[in-house]
Amino acid sequence: MGGLFGVTLKNDCVNDLFYGTDYHSHLGTRRGGLAVKNSRGFSRSIHNIENNYFRSKFETDISKFNGNQGIGVISDTEPQPLLVGSHLGNFGIVTVGRINNMETLIKRAHGNRQHFSETTGEGETNPTELVSMLICEEDSFESGLAKAQELVQGSCTILLLTHEGIYAARDRLGRTPIVIGKKPGGFAATSESSAFSNLGYEIDRFLGPGEIVLMTPEGCQQRKKPGDAMQICAFLWVYYGYPASEYEGINVEYTRNRCGEALAEDDALDIDCVAGIPDSGIGHAIGYANCRKIPYIRPFVKYTPTWPRSFMPQNQEMRDLVARMKLIPIRKLIESKRILFCEDSIVRGTQLKDNIEILFDIGAKEVHMRPACPTLIYPCEFINFSTSRSTLDLAGRKVINRIEDGRETDISPYAEAGSRQNRMMVEAIGKELKLTSLKYQKLEDLVDAIGLPKEKLCTHCWDGSSYF
Repeated sequence: MGGLFGVTLKNDCVNDLFYGTDYHSHLGTRRGGLAVKNSRGFSRSIHNIENNYFRSKFETDISKFNGNQGIGVISDTEPQPLLVGSHLGNFGIVTVGRINNMETLIKRAHGNRQHFSETTGEGETNPTELVSMLICEEDSFESGLAKAQELVQGSCTILLLTHEGIYAARDRLGRTPIVIGKKPGGFAATSESSAFSNLGYEIDRFLGPGEIVLMTPEGCQQRKKPGDAMQICAFLWVYYGYPASEYEGINVEYTRNRCGEALAEDDALDIDCVAGIPDSGIGHAIGYANCRKIPYIRPFVKYTPTWPRSFMPQNQEMRDLVARMKLIPIRKLIESKRILFCEDSIVRGTQLKDNIEILFDIGAKEVHMRPACPTLIYPCEFINFSTSRSTLDLAGRKVINRIEDGRETDISPYAEAGSRQNRMMVEAIGKELKLTSLKYQKLEDLVDAIGLPKEKLCTHCWDGSSYF
C-alpha cells in the first residue's frame, strides 16, 4: 500500500506538506519522500523509514525546504518522488497503486527506443518512472495522465508537481481514493481525509474514478471528468483506512461500528464481554457490544512508544515478533471470562493464533472470534495489499488446499456464506486457531455497512468478483 499528499498555497507549504504526508504513516513502513517547488526549481528528499518514523527521518530536511507547492508519499514499494525533465517541462511525480502489466508496458517502451534509469540492482524498473514515461508520450499533462490511466492494468493514482500547479489523477476504477481539501489560501489532495483536520482544511470534493484536476492556490479545476464504473477497495473501511478518514463521504469508524452491529444481530452467543484486537478491531467490537448491550473491555493493550507497526515489514519473522511484543494482556480481565473478540480480518492467522493461546494460558474460559469481513481466499491483484504473502499463506486458502488435497478446483463455493464448503472451511480455520467458536461477517452485511452499491466496491479478496 501507500499514501500520498499534495499541497499548493499562496504562502509556504512545507509545514502542511510535512505533517500531511506524515498522516499516511499507517499505510506504509518502507520509504517516504517529499518534493517542493519554488521560484528556483525543485527540491527533493527520500528516506528509508523501515527502522524509524517518517517524522524523525524528515525533521532535519524540512528546514532546508521552502516553496508554495509540494508533493509527498509514504510507500512500501519504490523510492519516490521522482523529478523528471521532459518536453512538457520539469515535474515531480508520486504514485500509489499496482501495475499488473509492467512487463508489457516495459517491452512497449523498449520498442519505442525508450530507456529507464530508476532500476534496482536486479534490473527491476521503477513503476513510477514507467508512469512518468507514459505521461511524457503526450502533448499535455492532462492527456498524458489520461493515457497512463488507460494503459495501466491494476491501479495507479498520481500526483504531478508542475509549473502550472499540482495535477491529481485518481486511478481509472477508483480503487484508491483522492480527497481534495481547501482552506483560505490554497488546496490540498490526500489519500486520507484525516490528514486535513489538524491542518485547517475542509473537504471540498472526492475525486471520481479516473478524474483529473489541477490545483493552484486560487482553485481546483477539473481537467477530466470521472468515469461511471468504480471499484473502490472495500478493505479501506474494514482494515487499513484510518478511523477518522472518509472515502466517498463515508466515515471509516462509523462503518466499523455498523459492521460490529451486523455481526451482533446475527449472533445469540452467551458471553461475558466483548473486546477488539487493537487497533482496527476496536471499532467493530464497540458496534457489537453496543448492539447487544454487553460490556466492552480491553484485555489486550497496545504498547506503542517503541514498537512500530507490524502491517508491512517484509520479513515475516519480524512482523510476527512485533505483533506479539506490542500487545500486552491484562490478566484480571481475562481469567475465567467468556470473551468474544472482533477482528478486522483473518489473513494468515499466525499472529491471531498466538494471541488466542495467550488468552487460554492466562485462564480465559472461552474465546470466540467474529471477523468483520468474510474469509480472505483470493490474493489482492489491484492495490499492492498483502504483496508479501503467497496465496497459500492465506488462512482460508490454506484450508481449502487441505480439504481439496491440493487439487485445482473451483473455489467459488467456499466464498458463499452458509454453503457446505464454506462451513467446512470456517470450521477447519476455527479448529486450527483453537477458538471456541468462529463466525465470519457475511459479504452482503459488509456491503450494507459501507453503504455503497456492491458493483461500486472491489470485493475481490473475498469473492473473486472484480475486474480491470
